[in-house]
Amino acid sequence: MAKVRKPKVAVWKFASCDGCQLSLLDCEDELLAVAGAIDIAYFLEASRAVVEGPYDISLVEGSITTPHDAERIQEVRRVSKFLITIGACATAGGIQALRNFKDVKEFISIVYAKPAYISTLEKSTPIAEHVKVDFELRGCPINKYQLIEVISAFLNGRKPNVPSYSVCMECKRRGTVCVMTAYGTPCLGPVTQAGCGAICPAYHRGCYGCFGPKETPNTASLSAWWRKLGVTEQDLVRAFRGFNAYAEPFRKESEVHEQKQ
Repeated sequence: MAKVRKPKVAVWKFASCDGCQLSLLDCEDELLAVAGAIDIAYFLEASRAVVEGPYDISLVEGSITTPHDAERIQEVRRVSKFLITIGACATAGGIQALRNFKDVKEFISIVYAKPAYISTLEKSTPIAEHVKVDFELRGCPINKYQLIEVISAFLNGRKPNVPSYSVCMECKRRGTVCVMTAYGTPCLGPVTQAGCGAICPAYHRGCYGCFGPKETPNTASLSAWWRKLGVTEQDLVRAFRGFNAYAEPFRKESEVHEQKQ
């Protein structure tokens, strides 16, 4: 009887903090449920064992920040049937994309004693700006249950069931009072994609936008409400320049308020 080949899964790291890879390791029991159906062929965060490609699914964490990264992601794409980006760094450039709004050469000259040794790109960019991406999983870090759902969906040839609505829906579902209307606390929840379970509002704190912009976010309207709460143009720029600063809706909104300062 011929042995059935298991789908090979690879996990790749680029410029990132490893938090999303750790979310995969944190799946524990959930991961065991699918582990029997897949072969984790490349995952240096978990094991030095390497099985050569091609791979059925590649999970990519991190942004492209160096010429070497730009070359390596092309090779990852070539050996991957499906390429899924995980986390804010891979989907929006990450917190390191703050460099994109300034002169990175100035940062290098200030931070490093030998700037000549540093080889970097002017911008930190998401994976999708370099290669075709089959699915983007948002979050800083990602939601481990969403990750298992995405892997399962691709293994079974269906569309992942990941919400595109806002964090406000999660607040409603868990019975959390709106921090903006009840307490006057600025919150990015109305324009941020769900996925965290609305953790911050549950503790009377505004959403920080960890999961990036929701589908068709009205950032201008939210900014207008923030101004009614006394938020300055400078603080609006800072709010939209967080973990997902280079995601297009957040980037454009921050640039509008930067020009008004």
